[in-house]
Formats: sequence, C-alpha cells, structure tokens
Amino acid sequence: MTRQVPILRQKELLIASVQEELSDSEILDLQTRILEEIAHKPTKHVIVDVSLVDVLDSFGTRTLTEIASAVELRGARMAIVGIQPEVAMSMVLLGLTLETVPTALDLDDGIALLKRAS
Repeated sequence: MTRQVPILRQKELLIASVQEELSDSEILDLQTRILEEIAHKPTKHVIVDVSLVDVLDSFGTRTLTEIASAVELRGARMAIVGIQPEVAMSMVLLGLTLETVPTALDLDDGIALLKRAS
C-alpha cells in the first residue's frame, strides 16, 4: 500500500510534510501531486518538510531537486525544511547536494525565506 504525503494548502502556500522515508514510487507520487496542486490553484510557495526523515538517498535528493525545478517553471518557489544533522552529514559524505534548492531549519524559517525571495 502506498502512503500519501499530506499536502496542506494555506492560501498560496503548499506544505508537504514527509512523515517517514519514502519509496521511489511514493516520492514520484508526491511530485505528481504537488504539480497537480499548482496546476489547479494559484501557488506562490511550496515547502517540503523532511524533519521526520532519517535518510535522503540519491533518488530522493534528485527527485526533490526536480520537483523544485518544475515548481519554478510553474512560477512558484520551493524550499526544503528540517533536514536533520545526521541526514545532512550523510548527504555530504555521499556527495549529494540540493545546491539549487533553498533550505531552512524549520517551517517558519522556510516561509520567511520564500517570502524574502518573492
């Protein structure tokens, strides 16, 4: 059974809260759902909260970067928030980066970051 990441809408802000490590098909489902949300309702900002995630592998990292690029092509901005210290260190050791995607410590910082960039 595929788990769906909850996506909350607050006016022109979407917040996707990843509750646990996602399989490849689940992260692709998240990508589809975010882009469908943006297509149907005006969206300025998207935040993907990964604060409960223990592992971000190369596929997940690449897909999050692709989601951010697609979101930007639709006229919105995306940030990833809540990367845990251990996850960040593992990503660095594996050579994984999110250099084109803004990151922030938590949801409040992510919202402020995106509003400043608007």
